[in-house]
Amino acid sequence: MAHDHETHGHHHHDHTDIDWSRMAEHLETQAELFTPLYERALAWLGHKQTEPGLIVDAGSGPGVLSCLLADAFPGARVVAVDGAEPLLERAKARAERLGVADRFGTLAGELPGILDDLDYPVDLLWASRSLHHLGDQRAGIAAFAARLARGGTLALMEGGLPARFLPRDIGIGRPGLQARLDALEEEWFAGMRAGLADSVSEVEDWPALMASAGLRHTGTRSFMLDLPAPTTDRARAYIAASLGRLREVFEEQLEPGDRETLDRLLDPEDAASVHRRADVFLLAAHTVHTAVRTG
Repeated sequence: MAHDHETHGHHHHDHTDIDWSRMAEHLETQAELFTPLYERALAWLGHKQTEPGLIVDAGSGPGVLSCLLADAFPGARVVAVDGAEPLLERAKARAERLGVADRFGTLAGELPGILDDLDYPVDLLWASRSLHHLGDQRAGIAAFAARLARGGTLALMEGGLPARFLPRDIGIGRPGLQARLDALEEEWFAGMRAGLADSVSEVEDWPALMASAGLRHTGTRSFMLDLPAPTTDRARAYIAASLGRLREVFEEQLEPGDRETLDRLLDPEDAASVHRRADVFLLAAHTVHTAVRTG
């Protein structure tokens, strides 16, 4: 969805009740599926920060993007930062598999305070939908900015458009299912934000917030992932996992008819399911905002 709300708990500050073996696999699959979008974003970013020495992936998860950063900037050292050590273990293993472990490190701890443990200023700080899990987003951006070297770039991936998997009318249930799921996720997201420690309401004007931290806005651009119907088996599996998680999380809030529709969409034996129907697709847009430290 537009916020990548991660209702399953990635980046939450309470990691104690999360099944990371299950969540890590989903996060990894998602990031791998979205790799074409990320590669286009990093190619665009490469024209803004040409030869960074140190890159930090703030809120790295299992490190798929961290390794893409290492590939996009072969002269850089990359540090993956996350609050969940099991995810960082997967990041390290991925770096080993891809042959970039010699310039790849990890740092376990909660953002933004853990960034104080970095030994050097950062030339490129990438924060992919991790900022909105900080209670005070303005203070979070200021902390990110404080870790930048002079001439260093902060790249925030926040916002975009809700992902779409299905046509408005799918022939079962009431048309507009995904729009109603979006509305539930928006409510969930607002509750998640309100429940964070030190939560502060903030107008989500990311370039303005970057400017308030003393950074100069250098660009905003959205990048699209377009896997048209009939889509791949891997995309179908991701879509099924995503809808299954929404079905689980919003069990009580869903209209009875929408619960029934989701059950059919998730049943591999049903011809109307996302596993079998021909009209399933994946269309998503993520937005990146960049700013540079000039002083």
